[in-house]
Amino acid sequence: MVGVELAVAVVVHPVLLRLPVGAALDGRAHEARMLGRTMPVWYVASLLLTAALTIATWGTSAAVTAGIATALLVISVVMSATLLVPINNRTATWTADDHPPDWRDVYRRWDRLHYVRVTVLVGAFVLVLAAATAV
Repeated sequence: MVGVELAVAVVVHPVLLRLPVGAALDGRAHEARMLGRTMPVWYVASLLLTAALTIATWGTSAAVTAGIATALLVISVVMSATLLVPINNRTATWTADDHPPDWRDVYRRWDRLHYVRVTVLVGAFVLVLAAATAV
């Protein structure tokens, strides 16, 4: 999950933002629809697995690390649901013929929020690795 989100942040979206309006909107709309179906499963599964790691390591120093990772994943889920998904839902329907004049600004806002989410996810991933190897 971290790899996909990082690739979206540093490769896919910068490339799409530089394309002509039609191609950029088609690419981002398709991505919003496709990832909108798969990402909730990834996020919830990652959260549940990390919570399970916290429970499995309860009473050890690894449990604290896993617990912090779980909290970070909760933050990423809440952030996604309240900040990023509403933008995705709006942009998923945009076309070259039907989009707002500030479409690039909307995408840039989503990207800035996504950078924060990626940072949170990388932190959670590092903590999960640390907890899993400390057991």
